[in-house]
Amino acid sequence: MTQLHTPKASRNQERGRLSFMAPVSLSSVRLRRPGWDVGGTSLAGPCTFSIVPATKKTARRSLLVTSATLLSLSLTAAPVLAAPGKPSPSATGSPSTSGSPSASGSPDASGSPGASGSSSASPSATPPAKMSTVGGERLGMPGTQADLGTGAPVLPKDISARSWIVADAETGDVLASHNAHWRLAPASTLKMLFADTLLPKFNKEEKHKVVPSDLAGIGAGSSMVGIKEDETYTVEDLWLGVFLASGNDAVHVLSAMNGGVEQSVADMNAHAEELQALDTHVVSPDGYDAKGQVSSAYDLTLIARSGLQKKDFRDYCSTVRTKFPGETKKNKKGKTTRKTFEVQNTNRLLTGDTDVTAYQGIAGVKNGNTTNAGATFTGVAERDGKVLLVTVMNPEKKEHNRVYKETASLFDWGFQAAGKVTPVGELVPPKSADTDAGAQPGATASATSSGTGGKPVAAATSSGSSGIGIALGITGGVLVLLAGGVFLVNRRWPLPELMRRRRS
Repeated sequence: MTQLHTPKASRNQERGRLSFMAPVSLSSVRLRRPGWDVGGTSLAGPCTFSIVPATKKTARRSLLVTSATLLSLSLTAAPVLAAPGKPSPSATGSPSTSGSPSASGSPDASGSPGASGSSSASPSATPPAKMSTVGGERLGMPGTQADLGTGAPVLPKDISARSWIVADAETGDVLASHNAHWRLAPASTLKMLFADTLLPKFNKEEKHKVVPSDLAGIGAGSSMVGIKEDETYTVEDLWLGVFLASGNDAVHVLSAMNGGVEQSVADMNAHAEELQALDTHVVSPDGYDAKGQVSSAYDLTLIARSGLQKKDFRDYCSTVRTKFPGETKKNKKGKTTRKTFEVQNTNRLLTGDTDVTAYQGIAGVKNGNTTNAGATFTGVAERDGKVLLVTVMNPEKKEHNRVYKETASLFDWGFQAAGKVTPVGELVPPKSADTDAGAQPGATASATSSGTGGKPVAAATSSGSSGIGIALGITGGVLVLLAGGVFLVNRRWPLPELMRRRRS
C-alpha cells in the first residue's frame, strides 16, 4: 500500500529516510514561518494573534444554539445559494451525485490511518435531506449555504468536496458551507479530538517505556512514526508522532497510558458531546476506518477550534519537522547509542509539495486519508488579522493533493469575503461555556431554569421556610444575569497567540 501523504514511503522508520526531509535540531523544533515556501522565499510576515483570556467564550448575535435540544428543530425555508459550477439543490436539496465515491472500500494507507472494511459511515452518495441544526438551521440543509453581500467574491467553482465549511475562528461565524453536518468517515482528522481530549492528562516531559501490548490492535496499513518496543519516549515525542506522521502507533501508546483504547474512545466521545460535536462518534481513537465511526465538517471545525486553545496543541500541529528518537543499539565497543531520524509533517499546506506551495499564513491543523473517508483536512490560517478555519471532506476529484488545493481556494475566498457576507450559522461554544454563562435568550425551559453547573438557582426556596435560601436564590439569579451579560458582550472567542515561528 502507498502512503499518499508521504511520497515514496509507507512508514517513517529510522531506515529509508525520506529524501526531502532536512535535518532539524531536536533541542528546538524547527518551524517554517507562515508564508515561507519550501525554498525559503518570503511570502508574508509572521503570524500574530491576540492573546485573550480563555474565559472569553463565543456568543452569537442570534444565539442560534444553546444545547443539543435544537437537534429536534424542524427545518424552515431559507435561500440556498449553490456554489458556481455546482447544480442547485433539488427539491430535497440533494446535490448531483455523479462521481461521488461510495462509502465502502478496501483498505488504503496514507499519511492518515489506513482503512479496513466498510464503515457504513455514508451509505449513500447524497447527504440526508435533514441533518443536525447545531449552529443554525441553514447548516442542517443539504447543498451549499452562502449569503453573498455587495462586493463579495463568488465561491470557487472547482470545489468537489462532499462536505466543507469556512468559518471565522475567532467570532465563530460560519461564512459558507456545503453539507456541513453530513456525517462522514473522518480518517486521521479525528486525531484532533484525540489530542484535544488527552493532551491535558500528561506532562509532556513524562517518559514511557513501550511494551508489546501498547502496540496491539493497530490496523493493517496504518501510518506509523516508527515506535519500537522496549524503547522509552517522552510524551512530547509521542504527540509529535501523532501530529507530524499521523502515527497510529503513537496514538495507541498514548491510549495505553490513558487506560487503554476503550477508555480513550469513551473519553473522546464524552469530550465530543461536551463540545457539542454531536455528529461525531468515535470507534477507533486513531481515525482508522471502523463501522459507525463518523464526524462532519462542522464537528471537525469545532474540535480544531477547541484544540487550538491549547498551547501544546498549537505547537505540535504547526511543527514542520523534527527529530524523532530511533532504536537503541550497541556499537562495536559495546557502547549504547540511540540515533534520531527526521520526521516531516504530512500537512502539505504547511510543508509544501511538488504541486502545492505552503499556504500563506497557515498554522496547522490536521490531514487524513483512508479508502472510506477519502482525503480529509482541517486547516487554520491567518491573514491581515483575520483567522479562518476551513474543513474539507472527501473531494470527488482524485488528483494529487486535491484536498489541499480545495482548502487553499476556500481560504482565499474566505479572506476576500470576510465582512462582505452574512453568516449562515455559527460555531457553538462548548456546553460548559453555555452553562458558565447562565441562561441565554431563546434557550429551552430546562436551560433557563438552571444556573451555573446546571443546578437550580433557587432550589432552597422550594420549602418556603428558609430566608437564607431565598436570599441565595436571588443572589444566584443576579449572578446568572451578570454572567449572561458578560457572555453577550464578549462575543469573540479569539484564539490565543498561535505560534512564533522561525524560518527553517
